[in-house]
Amino acid sequence: MVATLVHRGPDAGGVTELGRCVLGHRRLKVLDLETGDQPATNEAGDVVVVFNGELYDFAGLRDDLSSRGHRVPGTGDTAVLPHVYEEQGPEFPTALAGMFAVALWDASRDRLVLARDRVGKKPLHYVVLPDGGLAFASELKALFTLPGIERELDPAALDAYLALGYVPGEEVGVAGIRRLLPGHVLVWEDGALSTNRYWELTPRHRDLADEEWLELVRSTVRAAVRKRLVSDVPLGALLSGGIDSSVVVGLMAQESPEPVRTFTVGVADERYDERAPARLVAEAFGTVHEEIVVEPDPVELVARLATVLDEPLGDEAILPTLLVSEAARRHVTVALVGDGGDESFAGYERYAALGLADTISRAPLLPATAGRILRALPSGRREPRSTPYRAARLLEAASAPPSERYGRLVEVFPPSLRAELYASELTAATGAPRSASALLGPALLPGTAGLQALDARTYLPDDLLVKADRASMAVSLELRSPLLDHEVLELGISLPDRLKIDGRRGKVALRRAFADLLPRETIARGKTGFGVPLGAWFRGPLRELASDLLVAGAPARGRFRADVVRRLLDEHTSGRRDHGHRLWCLLVLELWERTWLDRAPSTGLVAASA
Repeated sequence: MVATLVHRGPDAGGVTELGRCVLGHRRLKVLDLETGDQPATNEAGDVVVVFNGELYDFAGLRDDLSSRGHRVPGTGDTAVLPHVYEEQGPEFPTALAGMFAVALWDASRDRLVLARDRVGKKPLHYVVLPDGGLAFASELKALFTLPGIERELDPAALDAYLALGYVPGEEVGVAGIRRLLPGHVLVWEDGALSTNRYWELTPRHRDLADEEWLELVRSTVRAAVRKRLVSDVPLGALLSGGIDSSVVVGLMAQESPEPVRTFTVGVADERYDERAPARLVAEAFGTVHEEIVVEPDPVELVARLATVLDEPLGDEAILPTLLVSEAARRHVTVALVGDGGDESFAGYERYAALGLADTISRAPLLPATAGRILRALPSGRREPRSTPYRAARLLEAASAPPSERYGRLVEVFPPSLRAELYASELTAATGAPRSASALLGPALLPGTAGLQALDARTYLPDDLLVKADRASMAVSLELRSPLLDHEVLELGISLPDRLKIDGRRGKVALRRAFADLLPRETIARGKTGFGVPLGAWFRGPLRELASDLLVAGAPARGRFRADVVRRLLDEHTSGRRDHGHRLWCLLVLELWERTWLDRAPSTGLVAASA
């Protein structure tokens, strides 16, 4: 199991036998390089911990524990964990601030404790084995090495994946294997398993003037950046030129005595090229900036991706994330990123679009009629980033019942298309395809805060953070996300709506709070997103691969109707419709099954992802 995860920690590792419990780990050395090896134990040696991640408050924890009589060796973060557990028991994660997956064995109680950070930055999967034991790992590929693991695709998870482009919640796509949810602790004791939530994102209501809110944004974000600059190895930042990563780089520059190292990936397609806006920010803060210009071979990239992704994920942004992480790793071991700005400060266009859809829906026949008119336009069918295409999607959402509108804005395969796609055997296994809204669950808070909390519970940990973790750890790069600090998230969701969205523009508070820090062009820049030209790829270099794997392979799987798959590919390659994202999800699914479910991966295959 440990051998499959060398890419997550190439510097050290080992296996520790503790009677009924065996703990394995790999280490990427970032803090306490000489004395920070794992596992960590308490003074008596009966509490033993392995740990993936970083604690940002470890210095204060060490001082507090020392004052209580604990002897904490070394100078880093891992050694504090057994002692925090001694003080607080299984609720010990409430005392931690950072990103982490922890496994702890308490020999005196014959108790195993697993814990995952509040937001879900670090992954943790587990499975109850046929013999009644419990196995756990950071990635599925480690669990796949175990005898008795049935690599069977879960039909319900497949339906969710095609609806959303990722599998939400505890399921991962493989029957029997589960995720430990963010902000949860698992306790395995006396043969019984229990999971408990220790944190939930909730707003804190305060009666503050706008400038007081903005000052809180400035101080809280600055503190989050400052905490993430502690490192005993080289550190830099991934810079896109958007407001989120630009704020992070600007604050890093103010906090760092040396110029910040920044990295940007550029491509020939100007719709996806972020070099110019990133260069503007790099020049403004005097960073040591590197532009990585890539002319990717899509077929080669897709083949490589299959070794990195051991669970189904249809977010194509993992490709540029992998490329920029690889380039940055040549120079640094840790990189700060702007991930989380959209969830923390309400940056997604769909938040504003949902309010607009509610207004449009009051004209009963307008949304459906206008949507059909826009879909009749070539750009309304073929250009996902065009105004007619996006407007048509908005109008289609507005024509849906209120409870279904948000799901309509984020779904990949709508239920009607999945019903056409599924062969009778799959339909019998899944039942009627579920709507995206049903899969996501309801917003538990009113207004924009409800949407932020919903995304923080689903899209953030199960798509965005999976993408960032697998892409960066495949090349042994640690990413740190100041805007995903739980205090930043709590502040962001607590902001009044007037400081979240103004018309179609989101992140009002972030823009206003850092207007004096960033170039004016950066503050005014809209959201573009991190992506690749899937539409062009499936009409060009990926066309033959998609035909071979999806159309020709459909009958062999017996899951999808070959005529429907062929129709999607033909509509796309002819230019009549854009199914790029849908075809990508199908292609990734097929490659994932071939790589990880159909056969046991070889050592060489896994090593290629390191």
